[in-house]
Amino acid sequence: MEIVQFPNPVLRKKAAVVTRFDEGLRRTATEMHALMLKAKGVGLAAPQVGLSIQLLVFNPSGKAADAQTLVNPRLTLSKGDVAGEEGCLSFPGIWGEIERAPSLVVEAQDENGAPVRIEMQDYAARIVQHEFDHLDGILFIDRMTPADRVRVRGALKALEAAWQERSRAVAK
Repeated sequence: MEIVQFPNPVLRKKAAVVTRFDEGLRRTATEMHALMLKAKGVGLAAPQVGLSIQLLVFNPSGKAADAQTLVNPRLTLSKGDVAGEEGCLSFPGIWGEIERAPSLVVEAQDENGAPVRIEMQDYAARIVQHEFDHLDGILFIDRMTPADRVRVRGALKALEAAWQERSRAVAK
């Protein structure tokens, strides 16, 4: 399992609802947690590892006890937005100011299919909103300010060129 980078088309697809809660799903979630930790991330959505399913993992503190898995999540966001700096494992080295709701309620299932309801605020809420966007094919660059989009244009073009190069190498 590896993290796919922009502009891989899977990052723009709306992820499918998970209907099978089996050992394969649990293994995928475990591998995603390990990959996220290895990459020094705090959240990772299944499309970021090439899987177009509604699965995300996150861990705001980095402590094993705080690792969480959400399957088929639905969010209820608070009113108002707070700007904060975000990056993304699928966009290495790119950061931008993104406005997000300061709190939310998420209703989802865990990796076994059991219902989960969690209230989150601040950093955890930001992480889950970022990862939830991935499940809808929305990328954090879509939410950047116009000034940040201009600032990161060169880095995005470099990622696109690297993607094209990898695609040509695979085709050979």
